[in-house]
Amino acid sequence: MYITITPQKMGGNYSKSSADFVGYLEKENQGLEQEELEHFFNQYGDEISAEEVVREIDSNTAKLEKTEPRFYSVTVSPSKYELNRLQNHSEDLKRYTRELMKDYVVSFNREIKGRPINIDDIKYYAKIEHQRTFKGTDKHVKQNQPFATKILQLKNDIRKVERGELPGNIKKMEREIANLEKGAPNQQNGKRIVQGMQKEGSQSHIHIIMSRKDSSNKFSLSPGSKYKASDVELNGKTVKRGFDRDKFFTSAEKTFDKTFGYQRNLAETYKARKDFIKNPKIYFASLMKLPTNEKALAFKIMGKAGIPMMPTIPVTQAQLAMKIFNRLRRGAEVAIKSSSIGI
Repeated sequence: MYITITPQKMGGNYSKSSADFVGYLEKENQGLEQEELEHFFNQYGDEISAEEVVREIDSNTAKLEKTEPRFYSVTVSPSKYELNRLQNHSEDLKRYTRELMKDYVVSFNREIKGRPINIDDIKYYAKIEHQRTFKGTDKHVKQNQPFATKILQLKNDIRKVERGELPGNIKKMEREIANLEKGAPNQQNGKRIVQGMQKEGSQSHIHIIMSRKDSSNKFSLSPGSKYKASDVELNGKTVKRGFDRDKFFTSAEKTFDKTFGYQRNLAETYKARKDFIKNPKIYFASLMKLPTNEKALAFKIMGKAGIPMMPTIPVTQAQLAMKIFNRLRRGAEVAIKSSSIGI
C-alpha cells in the first residue's frame, strides 16, 4: 500500500477552481460506453458527476487566502499482492475507500464545537482508476533514456539523409535503431519502455479529492499541517492541532487487512518501511526472524519494489542498508532457495 497526500498544485496563487484536477481524473472515461464509466462517489453517494464535484469543492472555500490550497488529494495505490486479494476491483476499492476515510478523520487532532470530527464533517469525492502510464521520472524510463537519445538522433539523421542534407546508409541506420530498441534494459511485452506507455498488469488505484474546509464551510482541516497531532496552550486555552500521518498510514493498512482478510508481510508494512529508513539494521534483523516462506516473500516484495522502498532516503543510510541487505541475503540464500516462493 502506497499513499500520498498532496495539496492543490503549487503556484504563485492557487487556482480558484478544481476543474482542471477533476478533468484529469476523468481521463479514463474518454471513449467508454455509459455502463463502463467509473463515476465519482463519496461516503453515501454513487455516480456523482464531475460537474457536481467541481461545484461542491469550489463553493466550499470560505475565508481561504489566495496562497492557501482549496483542496487536497490523496492517492491510494495497493500493491499487486493486495489487488490479487480483491474479487472486484471497482466495488471492493469503493468499499475500502469509505472505511479508509473513517481512518482519515480520526487522524486529525481537531475538534468542532467541542467534539472530535467525524466522517460527516469532511467533504470528499473519490474515483477508482485502473490504468497507469510510465512517467519520465520512473526508473525504467530513465534507465532507457540513453537508448532513447541515440534512437532519436538516428531518426533525425535518417530524415536528413532523405532530404539530401546528410550522406548515409538509411537501412544501416534502421538496423541500428532496431538493435537499440531490443537492447534497452527495460522492456514490456517485447517493447522498449517509454514515457506514456501503459503499464501492464493490475494497476487499480484510488484518487480522492477533499475540500480544505469542513462540510459546514467554517473550519479548516489540513492533512498537510506541519504540526503532528498535539495539544498546545494558546491564549490560556488548550488547543488541539495537527494531523497524524503515521496513524493514518498504519490504520489504512489495518483496515485493508481486516476488510479483505489480507495477511500482510513484514516488508509491506508502513512501520517496516520507516525502520528501513531510520535504522536499516533493526529492519533487516526483524526480517531475518521471519519464517522461511515469509522471509522469501519479503525479499521478493523488496526486489519488486526496488530497494530503497521509500523515497528521499539519505545516501549514507541507503549505502548502509544495501551493505546489510547484501550480507543478510547471502546468509539467507540456502533457506530462501528451499522455499516454494523463491526470489
